[in-house]
Amino acid sequence: MGRLVAPIGIITPAYNAARWIGDAIASVVAQTYDDWRLVVVDDGSTDGTSDVVGRFADPRITLIRQANAGVSAARNRGILELLADANISALVFLDADDWLAAEALALLVSALRTAPHAVAAVAAYADRSRVRMPPSGDILPRLLVRNMFANGGHLLIRTGVIREVGLFRTDIAYGEDWEYWIRLALRGPFTATAGKAPALYVRQHEAGAYRRLAVDPASFAPCMEAIFSNPALLAHFGPVRLAAIRRKTEAENAWIVGRELIRQGRSREGRVWLCHSVRGAPSVKRIALLAASVFAIGPFVPYATAGRTSFACNEPTSPCGRKMMNTTSNVP
Repeated sequence: MGRLVAPIGIITPAYNAARWIGDAIASVVAQTYDDWRLVVVDDGSTDGTSDVVGRFADPRITLIRQANAGVSAARNRGILELLADANISALVFLDADDWLAAEALALLVSALRTAPHAVAAVAAYADRSRVRMPPSGDILPRLLVRNMFANGGHLLIRTGVIREVGLFRTDIAYGEDWEYWIRLALRGPFTATAGKAPALYVRQHEAGAYRRLAVDPASFAPCMEAIFSNPALLAHFGPVRLAAIRRKTEAENAWIVGRELIRQGRSREGRVWLCHSVRGAPSVKRIALLAASVFAIGPFVPYATAGRTSFACNEPTSPCGRKMMNTTSNVP
């Protein structure tokens, strides 16, 4: 894959994110690795998102405004903007409601530099009160069963590979990032950062699309079709193994539907889906969790109990409240 050279690009799609995007941008400005360029794509916001972005005077920040076209179209606009700069060597996709630890880019760049054959570097992320480290190496078989990444904010992806795999699919509303990571994993291994410190802090809130879509089995269909109709996967695994993987993936999807239904107070429906999952891919752990689901503990804690949003502004690592400059960013 070659050695990584600076600078790197960061893409932040934003739709009505005025409440949070200041934190995301402030976390980028605070990076110890300072050779970056950030492109924020305002996807038709009506809440003053662009005004918040415009308060940052840093010349490394570019704001692009477009009519609302969805998160994939916004990411694609950012990709095209940054790929036009031949000096950009790798990309990060930072969601507008998350933020980076100060060492995030330095850790990711270091990992990718020391693994010349890796297509991307991955770091740990914090979700609610937990820190999770996704696997590295040849992750394709595991990634096909479930999306192991919170989002693109803890991935650093080589631009050469992005040129090969192309853009995000705009015809998928749920799981579009999962489908994209699978295309990346088909190209080669992922490497991991040293240590388990989180590079990304994921903010969960009631407005998130995940809570709405994850309880609807139909939401999974377009993504599943896009993934398993990819001829490269058939060539890689063969029809028998790929069919077996798909059955595990369908069982995993059923588990997600069931868990999210329970977390949203629809316990009876949720346990029906959990049973479907266990029948499709039985395991001792899943059987034990199915029994525990009646107590609304662990992964089944209701959202109302878990709190409206994770990592409030008094979180020590949050960039909330940092002073923003009162001049404008670059707006093409």
